[in-house]
Amino acid sequence: MNKKKVGLLIVAVIVLSIAIAWQKMQRFAASPLAIEKETIFTLPAGTGREGLESLLVEQKIIADGTFFPWLLRAEPELAKFKAGTYRFMVGMSVREMLALLSSGKEAQFSIRFVEGSRLKEWLETLRQAPYTTHTLVDKSEQDIAMLLEIKDKPNPEGWFYPDTYLYTAGTSDIDLLRRAHERMKKTVDEVWKRREQGLPYKTPDELLTMASIIEKETAINEERTQVASVFVNRLRLGMRLQTDPTVIYGMGDDYKGVITRKALDTPTPYNTYVISGLPPTPIAMPGKASLDAAAHPAKTSYLYFVADGKGGHRFTTNLADHNRAVKVYRSALKERDEQ
Repeated sequence: MNKKKVGLLIVAVIVLSIAIAWQKMQRFAASPLAIEKETIFTLPAGTGREGLESLLVEQKIIADGTFFPWLLRAEPELAKFKAGTYRFMVGMSVREMLALLSSGKEAQFSIRFVEGSRLKEWLETLRQAPYTTHTLVDKSEQDIAMLLEIKDKPNPEGWFYPDTYLYTAGTSDIDLLRRAHERMKKTVDEVWKRREQGLPYKTPDELLTMASIIEKETAINEERTQVASVFVNRLRLGMRLQTDPTVIYGMGDDYKGVITRKALDTPTPYNTYVISGLPPTPIAMPGKASLDAAAHPAKTSYLYFVADGKGGHRFTTNLADHNRAVKVYRSALKERDEQ
């Protein structure tokens, strides 16, 4: 065999080897990740190609990294990966994974702040939220108010909008609270501007406080404006609000599930059986429906309401009818307990 034929044979072997390697690399790029469930992957800042390959193999996201550097050389746009925390899905290919890392579209996490919950409950939710940066450990409510520049409100209770918030890894707890606070400020301002005229609230703070009481008294949307009417009517007549949720809030950690007669008679800034008017701050985080109810209460003559034993409330205009409604409720509770 002459040299020319040998040379051609060598070239053919090289071409064939390259073609085979190319095909294997393409199969590798199209192959699914080795994961069996949704996986959160964090790529540290400053990680290079070899570092990424090592992380993917060590965390068993890819089974073999032999063709990994080949793929990055063949498709350099996939090598522009960005630091962050990403969500890998079952069935995602290696190429799709690298495209995601290059896009910078980090995983979104969600946190839910529930209507009617209190700031101390929000702080506990934040402590348990994954991939957040915790800066509020051992911070008091007054400290949080200062951090958020909530002026003239040493207790920021109520000033955070309840909703589901999305965030990326590394977001701080104070930043999440700041978003909720800014949204509540905007919402209260909007509701305050279009409130019904002549209501017994001097400031947006008082409207928010009323909304928080409504939120704690009923979860039934159709009842919110009626509950609001009871408290507005009482304020206009100079009657005390006498609402249990304010007593509970004032009891703090002393509340164990039951309001005793002693608790009703013990003065606190929030005990509306003792104080006149609204308590000094909200007692929970109200939702939009309760804010709207506080701003637009139903026009009624109701002064009382009590649970009806069916999940709702019975509203009355005088004490005699209210006492009868209370007896009916207690009778229904007794029958239920005896069953």
